[in-house]
Amino acid sequence: MWFPPLFWIAVSLTAFWALGAYNRLMRLRTAVVQAFGGLDAHMLRLLALLGEVAAARASDRSLDRTRDVPAAAASAGDRMAALEGAAVQFSASLAVARARPLHADALAALVSARSVLEACWAAAMDDKVGLPGQIVAAPAEAAGGAGHGSAEVDDASGARPVDKSAAIYAVQPLQIRWSENMTHANHAIEAFNEAVRQYNEAVAQFPASVLARLFGFKAARGL
Repeated sequence: MWFPPLFWIAVSLTAFWALGAYNRLMRLRTAVVQAFGGLDAHMLRLLALLGEVAAARASDRSLDRTRDVPAAAASAGDRMAALEGAAVQFSASLAVARARPLHADALAALVSARSVLEACWAAAMDDKVGLPGQIVAAPAEAAGGAGHGSAEVDDASGARPVDKSAAIYAVQPLQIRWSENMTHANHAIEAFNEAVRQYNEAVAQFPASVLARLFGFKAARGL
């Protein structure tokens, strides 16, 4: 069957447009994945900080077995346990989102886990309602020396009593590191959300939206 030249020109133009639109969608989707990779690196640093706190907390629990724990310290210990649980949940949600950064449910779970983690961190580091014992006292002694904010050794347990001023002195570096990590993470979130916005606009724009449905390009979710 013979077709006029204009028909083949139209077919060629359509094919070239489809190829260009497909490549653009792929490029924008890759940009979303890469932007999440940058965010993931900051979140892993945040988890590393939480791992240091958890390790110190484990040492603190071993000391608690050999001495009486005041009610305020016990309450602080509960908040630290809640923080550790929130960190585990956040790590699991981050792993799922890392594997599927374009999946809306995975990103929604990560947002929820991050909110819980931030709330637990704020509660655990709130000096107004009591601080955990050795978890903050030990770094303060290392930073300020044995004579800085320290008291005499408790003869019964061999551990130094917790000095409130030493505890606050130690919490400040933790809060600074947390704030710095969160600032970097928020910048990475902005970059990720911008990449998602551009990708979603391309997926929804006609006539590229027809091609997107045909090849399974679905809208992503921001953070």
